[in-house]
Amino acid sequence: MDIALLKKLIKVVEQSKITEFSVQEGDLKVKISKNTNSNSFQGFPQPHHFTVAAPSVVEAPAKETKESVPVSAANLHEVRSPIVGTFYRAPAPDADAYAQVGDQITEGNVLCIVEAMKLMNEIESDASGKIVKILVENATPVEYNQPLFLIEKN
Repeated sequence: MDIALLKKLIKVVEQSKITEFSVQEGDLKVKISKNTNSNSFQGFPQPHHFTVAAPSVVEAPAKETKESVPVSAANLHEVRSPIVGTFYRAPAPDADAYAQVGDQITEGNVLCIVEAMKLMNEIESDASGKIVKILVENATPVEYNQPLFLIEKN
């Protein structure tokens, strides 16, 4: 089965009200299901680690911070989702978030989890700096390459 076809099928299931889909082609059987209960965040397997590697510059107007140091688009970095899934800010519903706006982080710090097909994938920062904005609400779906965090580089 073609990987592009699998990606399309996953996207169709994720964007529809369908909760489960299966298809068989010869000896290969594929079953795609999505978690409809956003509180089923318990009892998950060991997280996979992803480091987001594509640096990018955000097109945003310059603004002033509390310290009156200008924040320009040139020194902002987007951390993007490497996979399609559900965004979680904390490792469990009752745990503290990995990162908050204003936190100083270094390259390799875990920022969030993106759940994909019942696997919890830790998303690590690929830049050091201060988190200036979290672009996604907790427990919401994210697309591949969707911006998750804005980091003001040091």
